[in-house]
Amino acid sequence: MKIPYVITPGPTQVRENVRLARSMETTNPDIDLEFYEFYKETCEKMAEIMNTKNQVRILCGEGILGLEAACASLTEQGDRVLVIDNGIFGEGFSDFVKMYGGEVVYFKGDRQKSIDIEELETFLENDSNFKYATVVHCDTPSGVLNDISKICPLLKSKGIITVVDTVAAMVGEELRVDEWKIDIALGGSQKALSAPPGLTIVSISDAALKAMETRKTPITGFYCNLSIWKNYYEEKWFPYTMPISDIIGLRQAIDNILEEGKLNVIERHKIIAEATRNVIREAGLNLYIKAGYSNTVTVVEVPEGIKVEELLEYMKKKYNLLISGSFGYLKGKVIRIGHMGENARLEKTLFVLNGLEDGLKALGYECKVGMGQVFFNSIKDTLRVNS
Repeated sequence: MKIPYVITPGPTQVRENVRLARSMETTNPDIDLEFYEFYKETCEKMAEIMNTKNQVRILCGEGILGLEAACASLTEQGDRVLVIDNGIFGEGFSDFVKMYGGEVVYFKGDRQKSIDIEELETFLENDSNFKYATVVHCDTPSGVLNDISKICPLLKSKGIITVVDTVAAMVGEELRVDEWKIDIALGGSQKALSAPPGLTIVSISDAALKAMETRKTPITGFYCNLSIWKNYYEEKWFPYTMPISDIIGLRQAIDNILEEGKLNVIERHKIIAEATRNVIREAGLNLYIKAGYSNTVTVVEVPEGIKVEELLEYMKKKYNLLISGSFGYLKGKVIRIGHMGENARLEKTLFVLNGLEDGLKALGYECKVGMGQVFFNSIKDTLRVNS
């Protein structure tokens, strides 16, 4: 199997030292007390990145596990839950809420813009009787970024527990869990953390834990029950056998971020993303969203007359370059450039833009500028080629 050059919005490229860490000989994580220390320290490092003093847990399962676990742990039959929807994943939270017996109420936003805070405030003045609310930080299919620094404090002012899917934003965008009053923040290993898929990161506030502990009915299921982690460290008892190799790899990825400096990582994403959006516009192409751009993924409308599948196939065949289209209502309309984590590097984005320009030309669209050259010139003095 020929491994392509992956520049998708997750999974992302994984640095060699992370891959090597995963290959290390391992112990029995159930009974080796040193691993409990290692796991706890890894959670604490993750808490540092997330700017929280809340409990952080690393779960065995891809990021979607966290979304379902939050809903499973909080929802009781008939609970009213506010689903803030301006994207595919934003709307998708409703499936989990309904699955566990909750009553979904939507706040619908423009899918080409971030959530309008004033409109949300007006909505809540009329109806704020919700147990919890869900919101997506970066809705990956469209690349729209929501301002959770304003959304979550607004929800908390109404006594609503806040659940945030920050899987596609965590590390690449600023995240201040405690300051922004986020009760449950959910991340995944395969996005800007740049570790292999398979792990969920979740922070849980005291308010969220209390809501779980004071339920009238037991939490349905086991694997999605966040309360099973209570006292795991004191009792030295994991709920299930931990995927130790994955966690060792994640630890190395976390150390990579902390070594570079979490603020430097965020700034790197911002520089790459802004330069990418600017060159897309200069080339005569259209960005899908109109406002609220994420710094981890850029979504580009494919010019009329060009088929997404043919463009992606051309780039894969000629350059061994794997980027992605989207799905749902955006299927066949856009392509997505995932400049997150290890992908958010000058030389990698340069390669993508050169390949994209060539692919478009081969299929009949002539860009107005040489995208790679314009991109390089705009940030060559800001980011080193090996940044």
